[in-house]
Order: sequence, then structure tokens, then C-alpha cells
Amino acid sequence: MKKIILLSFLLLLSACGSAGLDDYKNTSPELKLEQFFEGKLKAYGMVFDRSGKLLRRFEVDLIAHWEGDKGEIKEWFVFDDGEKMTRIWQLVRETNNSYTGTASDILGTARGRTQGSALFWQYEMNIEVDGSTYQISLDDWMYLMDDKRLFNKTDMTKFGVKVGEIILYIEKLDPK
Repeated sequence: MKKIILLSFLLLLSACGSAGLDDYKNTSPELKLEQFFEGKLKAYGMVFDRSGKLLRRFEVDLIAHWEGDKGEIKEWFVFDDGEKMTRIWQLVRETNNSYTGTASDILGTARGRTQGSALFWQYEMNIEVDGSTYQISLDDWMYLMDDKRLFNKTDMTKFGVKVGEIILYIEKLDPK
């Protein structure tokens, strides 16, 4: 019985400690994807396993462009082990600071919303690990630092359990 009470208490504490998008309502600068993701950008990232061990490093060259409410972000990844990957996002700015996005390796539609200087973005994708493919959920938190820099923290989960994390720094190369 004591174990059940302790487990319930720990679950309650973890739920209460989670940040929500509304926590960033009055933060600045205001993140508008169509403004930050425009032109050439460069990103640097790291992938960690569930215990926090660094698994991989990578760099990404990005080119982004918007026409009205539709945007495209082209990403060229180069990992420290030599693997290369390309992803092309098709984004749509919806109402109420909401965005949707699709890409060839994303399952279904990614959905996100901005509030102040933050974006919360969720999607699912298949990843390969040692020859096996796994469907995972990704929760992206993006934080705009200024008109040139953005930080991204992504939790990767499977069946609600954290299996990894990605940390990414993105910088505009030609701020407008």
C-alpha cells in the first residue's frame, strides 16, 4: 500500500511540474515561425539516450521561405558518423498562433502553437535503431532568444516513456 501511495504522489508531482505553453504568454521576443524561419540558417544538435548519454552530434543547413501562410523549410543533416539526411517541411500558418506541418518522414501532420517566445510542436515519426524501425512521438519546445538565435529541446517518447532527447541550436545566417 505504501508503494502505491508513493508512486501516486510521484506521478502527481511530475504532472504538476510540467511547463505549459501559457507559461510563456508574456515572454519576448515573440516567436513567429514565418519571421525566424526565413532565409538561410545553420543548426547544431546532439542526440541523447534516455539516461542522458550523448549518442550523436549533427549539423544542419537550412533554407526557409514563406509565401503568405505557407512555408517550406529544407534541411540537410550531416551526422558525426557520416550519415546524411534531407527533410523538407511544408508548413501552414493556421489561426490563433497555430501551425501544421508535413514532411516525408513524419507520420501524419505535425501540430504546434506559439505563445510569446515559445513554440510547442508535436509529431510522430519512424526512426531506425540498429536495423529496427520504431515509431516514436516527439515533443519539441522551441525558445526564441533574439532575432538571430533559437534553442530547441525535443523529448522522444514511446508509449509515454521518454526514450531520448535532442538539443538543437539554430542561428539565422542572413537576419532580415
